[in-house]
Amino acid sequence: MNSEPLIPVTVLTGFLGSGKTTILSRILRDPAFEDTAVIVNEFGEVGLDHLLVESSDESIVDLSCGCICCTIRGDLMATLIDLYERREAGEIRRFKRVVVETTGLADPAPIIHTLMQEPLVFNHYRLARVVTAIDAVNAMSTFDRQPEAIKQAAVADALLITKTDMANDAEALSALDSRLGQLNPSAVHGRCIDGAVDPAMLFSGGIYDPAGKSADVEGWLEAESTAGTHNHATDVSRHGDGIFTYALTRDAPVSRAALSAFMQMLADQRGDDLLRLKGFVRLTDDPSRPAVVHGVQHVIHPIRRLDAWPEGADSTSVVFIVRGIDQGWVENLFDRVAESAYADLDV
Repeated sequence: MNSEPLIPVTVLTGFLGSGKTTILSRILRDPAFEDTAVIVNEFGEVGLDHLLVESSDESIVDLSCGCICCTIRGDLMATLIDLYERREAGEIRRFKRVVVETTGLADPAPIIHTLMQEPLVFNHYRLARVVTAIDAVNAMSTFDRQPEAIKQAAVADALLITKTDMANDAEALSALDSRLGQLNPSAVHGRCIDGAVDPAMLFSGGIYDPAGKSADVEGWLEAESTAGTHNHATDVSRHGDGIFTYALTRDAPVSRAALSAFMQMLADQRGDDLLRLKGFVRLTDDPSRPAVVHGVQHVIHPIRRLDAWPEGADSTSVVFIVRGIDQGWVENLFDRVAESAYADLDV
């Protein structure tokens, strides 16, 4: 029988745009998190989260800071077992802890169930902590529209309030704290700006205990136990209510002014249903340096430039996760703005 201590697992969840990728980028580059294996999920076949975290296209990347980063393959249980077997065979470094990122639309209950109830997993790992990133700007409206966001907050041991630097309304932040206290009175709260997080927020804790949560949490986990045959949290992007994803791809570059106008028009006209846009855009002023774009609902983040394109990419590709926004409408808006007077401006 294996006498080695069980490897602690932290689940990092949070709705689309809550800042999980930024937090993961910090983890993957911070020596304080060495000996950590990070499992990154992507939404759909055209997801860009992993590409924005680590440019390598390998399924497992051994990073110089001491972290291991890998993308989920098949399902969470298979990925965890594969990691453990490679660790024991000496194929990868002997990581001491694991962070599992869920997709922004994930129901966390099946993931927690897999980590707590699947023998092939809990023989080697223990679920130590569930941490949820909460977008200070959009959380209140998201709670009203997305039941997954309610679950993500309710199951957490720790709630990381992100983007507080963008939420200047003290009264609104107080209302958010009150709402979170109602959803999950036992969770500890922390603030997180630009992905900076105290390691203790992620890694403190012994064994996750749903008994300290609301009755709803225990009910959700019980439902997973009695659901019969399921997919070991394969469908971590479980979603409904007309939510879907697609990618806008273009070879021709556009001006920065046209890109900014397009994103602002989209946010102004359909912001409530724009769950996230994220990707790379080829600009006319310097096509060799991609622009990184990111928006959540009515909030469009400043465009930033990379020094070079990630490996395997050299043209515009923006992933949209939306509620009921037709792809053709988005593409038509993009093309009309790109060909308008904005096309001659580079600001």
